[in-house]
Amino acid sequence: MTRDLLVPSVQVTVPPFTERREITLLGFWIYLLSDAIIFACLFATYAVLHVNTFGGPGARDLFSLPYVLLETFVLLVSSFTAGLGALAAYRGNARQVLGWFSVTLLLGLAFLSLEAHEFVGLVAGGHGPAQSGFLSSYFTLVGTHGLHVALGSFWMLFMLIAVYLRGLTETNVRRLTMLSLFWHFLDVIWIFIFTIVYLLPFIK
Repeated sequence: MTRDLLVPSVQVTVPPFTERREITLLGFWIYLLSDAIIFACLFATYAVLHVNTFGGPGARDLFSLPYVLLETFVLLVSSFTAGLGALAAYRGNARQVLGWFSVTLLLGLAFLSLEAHEFVGLVAGGHGPAQSGFLSSYFTLVGTHGLHVALGSFWMLFMLIAVYLRGLTETNVRRLTMLSLFWHFLDVIWIFIFTIVYLLPFIK
Protein backbone atom coordinates (compact mmCIF):
# COMPACT_ATOMS: atom_id res chain seq x y z
CA MET A 1 0.00 0.00 0.00
CA THR A 2 1.46 3.33 -1.06
CA ARG A 3 0.88 6.62 0.50
CA ASP A 4 0.65 9.86 -1.44
CA LEU A 5 3.36 12.30 -0.63
CA LEU A 6 1.76 15.66 -0.12
CA VAL A 7 4.25 18.38 -0.92
CA PRO A 8 3.11 21.64 0.58
CA SER A 9 2.92 24.40 -1.99
CA VAL A 10 4.59 27.67 -1.26
CA GLN A 11 2.75 30.71 -2.56
CA VAL A 12 4.60 33.97 -2.80
CA THR A 13 2.32 36.92 -2.49
CA VAL A 14 3.18 40.39 -3.69
CA PRO A 15 1.91 43.30 -1.62
CA PRO A 16 -0.96 44.96 -3.51
CA PHE A 17 0.66 48.39 -3.47
CA THR A 18 3.88 46.98 -5.01
CA GLU A 19 1.92 45.29 -7.78
CA ARG A 20 -0.05 48.47 -8.46
CA ARG A 21 3.17 50.49 -8.56
CA GLU A 22 4.76 48.16 -11.11
CA ILE A 23 1.65 48.14 -13.29
CA THR A 24 1.40 51.94 -13.10
CA LEU A 25 5.05 52.41 -14.04
CA LEU A 26 4.70 49.95 -16.91
CA GLY A 27 1.68 51.84 -18.19
CA PHE A 28 3.59 55.10 -17.92
CA TRP A 29 6.52 53.69 -19.92
CA ILE A 30 4.04 52.65 -22.60
CA TYR A 31 2.68 56.19 -22.62
CA LEU A 32 6.19 57.62 -23.03
CA LEU A 33 6.78 55.21 -25.91
CA SER A 34 3.60 56.40 -27.65
CA ASP A 35 4.66 60.00 -27.07
CA ALA A 36 8.06 59.22 -28.58
CA ILE A 37 6.31 57.87 -31.69
CA ILE A 38 4.34 61.13 -31.99
CA PHE A 39 7.52 63.18 -31.79
CA ALA A 40 9.22 60.87 -34.29
CA CYS A 41 6.41 61.63 -36.76
CA LEU A 42 6.81 65.36 -36.14
CA PHE A 43 10.58 65.12 -36.66
CA ALA A 44 10.01 63.23 -39.91
CA THR A 45 7.56 65.91 -41.06
CA TYR A 46 10.05 68.64 -40.25
CA ALA A 47 12.81 66.77 -42.09
CA VAL A 48 10.66 66.78 -45.23
CA LEU A 49 9.33 70.35 -44.99
CA HIS A 50 12.26 72.31 -43.58
CA VAL A 51 13.53 73.10 -47.09
CA ASN A 52 10.13 74.39 -48.22
CA THR A 53 10.60 78.05 -47.39
CA PHE A 54 8.78 79.31 -50.51
CA GLY A 55 11.43 81.96 -51.03
CA GLY A 56 11.20 83.16 -47.44
CA PRO A 57 13.81 83.04 -44.68
CA GLY A 58 15.18 79.73 -43.45
CA ALA A 59 16.32 78.55 -40.04
CA ARG A 60 19.70 80.26 -40.26
CA ASP A 61 18.00 83.59 -40.99
CA LEU A 62 15.41 83.41 -38.22
CA PHE A 63 16.99 81.70 -35.23
CA SER A 64 19.51 83.06 -32.75
CA LEU A 65 21.83 80.28 -31.63
CA PRO A 66 22.89 82.03 -28.35
CA TYR A 67 19.22 82.50 -27.46
CA VAL A 68 18.45 78.83 -28.07
CA LEU A 69 21.54 77.85 -26.08
CA LEU A 70 20.06 79.80 -23.16
CA GLU A 71 16.80 77.88 -23.53
CA THR A 72 18.73 74.62 -23.63
CA PHE A 73 20.77 75.49 -20.55
CA VAL A 74 17.62 76.34 -18.57
CA LEU A 75 15.93 73.06 -19.49
CA LEU A 76 19.05 70.96 -18.82
CA VAL A 77 19.42 72.49 -15.36
CA SER A 78 15.74 71.85 -14.66
CA SER A 79 16.23 68.19 -15.55
CA PHE A 80 19.13 68.03 -13.08
CA THR A 81 17.08 69.57 -10.26
CA ALA A 82 14.17 67.22 -11.04
CA GLY A 83 16.55 64.29 -10.61
CA LEU A 84 17.69 65.65 -7.25
CA GLY A 85 14.05 66.02 -6.23
CA ALA A 86 13.32 62.40 -7.16
CA LEU A 87 16.33 61.20 -5.15
CA ALA A 88 15.12 63.22 -2.16
CA ALA A 89 11.73 61.52 -2.49
CA TYR A 90 13.38 58.09 -2.31
CA ARG A 91 15.21 59.18 0.84
CA GLY A 92 11.95 60.42 2.38
CA ASN A 93 13.07 64.05 2.67
CA ALA A 94 9.92 66.06 1.96
CA ARG A 95 11.62 69.42 2.52
CA GLN A 96 14.22 68.76 -0.18
CA VAL A 97 11.53 67.44 -2.51
CA LEU A 98 9.61 70.70 -2.17
CA GLY A 99 12.78 72.72 -2.66
CA TRP A 100 14.18 70.93 -5.70
CA PHE A 101 10.88 70.59 -7.51
CA SER A 102 10.05 74.24 -6.82
CA VAL A 103 13.32 75.20 -8.52
CA THR A 104 12.47 72.82 -11.37
CA LEU A 105 9.05 74.44 -11.77
CA LEU A 106 10.55 77.93 -11.90
CA LEU A 107 13.08 76.82 -14.52
CA GLY A 108 10.32 75.18 -16.54
CA LEU A 109 8.30 78.39 -16.48
CA ALA A 110 11.42 80.34 -17.48
CA PHE A 111 11.89 78.00 -20.44
CA LEU A 112 8.27 78.49 -21.50
CA SER A 113 8.68 82.27 -21.25
CA LEU A 114 11.76 82.18 -23.47
CA GLU A 115 9.98 79.98 -26.01
CA ALA A 116 6.86 82.14 -25.99
CA HIS A 117 9.03 85.23 -26.55
CA GLU A 118 10.65 83.50 -29.52
CA PHE A 119 7.29 82.56 -31.02
CA VAL A 120 5.83 86.04 -30.53
CA GLY A 121 8.88 87.61 -32.14
CA LEU A 122 8.60 85.37 -35.19
CA VAL A 123 4.88 86.02 -35.63
CA ALA A 124 5.34 89.77 -35.09
CA GLY A 125 7.99 89.77 -37.81
CA GLY A 126 5.57 88.18 -40.26
CA HIS A 127 7.02 84.68 -39.94
CA GLY A 128 4.04 82.76 -38.62
CA PRO A 129 3.21 79.10 -39.25
CA ALA A 130 1.15 79.96 -42.34
CA GLN A 131 4.10 81.52 -44.21
CA SER A 132 5.75 78.28 -45.35
CA GLY A 133 5.93 74.55 -44.86
CA PHE A 134 9.16 75.04 -42.96
CA LEU A 135 7.58 77.36 -40.40
CA SER A 136 4.44 75.27 -40.16
CA SER A 137 6.43 72.16 -39.27
CA TYR A 138 8.68 74.17 -36.95
CA PHE A 139 5.84 75.66 -34.92
CA THR A 140 4.12 72.27 -34.73
CA LEU A 141 7.21 70.40 -33.52
CA VAL A 142 8.54 72.98 -31.07
CA GLY A 143 5.05 74.00 -29.96
CA THR A 144 4.11 70.39 -29.17
CA HIS A 145 7.20 70.11 -26.99
CA GLY A 146 6.32 73.40 -25.30
CA LEU A 147 2.79 72.13 -24.64
CA HIS A 148 4.27 69.07 -22.94
CA VAL A 149 6.47 71.30 -20.77
CA ALA A 150 3.40 73.35 -19.80
CA LEU A 151 1.46 70.21 -18.86
CA GLY A 152 4.45 68.94 -16.90
CA SER A 153 4.62 72.25 -15.05
CA PHE A 154 0.95 71.99 -14.04
CA TRP A 155 1.59 68.41 -12.91
CA MET A 156 4.59 69.58 -10.89
CA LEU A 157 2.55 72.30 -9.20
CA PHE A 158 -0.10 69.73 -8.28
CA MET A 159 2.55 67.42 -6.82
CA LEU A 160 4.11 70.22 -4.79
CA ILE A 161 0.73 70.92 -3.23
CA ALA A 162 0.14 67.18 -2.64
CA VAL A 163 3.51 66.70 -0.92
CA TYR A 164 3.02 69.85 1.17
CA LEU A 165 -0.42 68.68 2.37
CA ARG A 166 0.06 64.90 2.69
CA GLY A 167 3.81 64.33 2.76
CA LEU A 168 5.72 61.59 0.96
CA THR A 169 3.07 58.91 0.82
CA GLU A 170 3.61 55.83 -1.35
CA THR A 171 1.29 57.31 -3.97
CA ASN A 172 3.09 60.64 -4.01
CA VAL A 173 6.52 59.01 -4.35
CA ARG A 174 5.24 56.93 -7.26
CA ARG A 175 3.81 60.01 -8.96
CA LEU A 176 7.00 61.97 -8.39
CA THR A 177 8.95 59.13 -10.00
CA MET A 178 6.73 59.30 -13.08
CA LEU A 179 6.96 63.10 -13.13
CA SER A 180 10.76 62.93 -13.06
CA LEU A 181 10.77 60.39 -15.91
CA PHE A 182 8.43 62.62 -17.93
CA TRP A 183 10.64 65.67 -17.37
CA HIS A 184 13.79 63.79 -18.41
CA PHE A 185 11.94 62.55 -21.50
CA LEU A 186 11.15 66.16 -22.47
CA ASP A 187 14.79 67.03 -21.95
CA VAL A 188 15.88 64.28 -24.36
CA ILE A 189 13.33 65.43 -26.95
CA TRP A 190 14.61 69.00 -26.65
CA ILE A 191 18.19 67.88 -27.28
CA PHE A 192 17.00 66.38 -30.57
CA ILE A 193 15.10 69.60 -31.38
CA PHE A 194 18.12 71.73 -30.56
CA THR A 195 20.40 69.59 -32.71
CA ILE A 196 18.14 69.10 -35.73
CA VAL A 197 16.16 72.35 -35.83
CA TYR A 198 18.58 74.93 -34.46
CA LEU A 199 22.16 73.66 -34.59
CA LEU A 200 22.43 71.85 -37.95
CA PRO A 201 21.54 74.93 -40.09
CA PHE A 202 24.50 76.79 -38.54
CA ILE A 203 27.09 74.07 -39.17
CA LYS A 204 26.16 73.14 -42.73
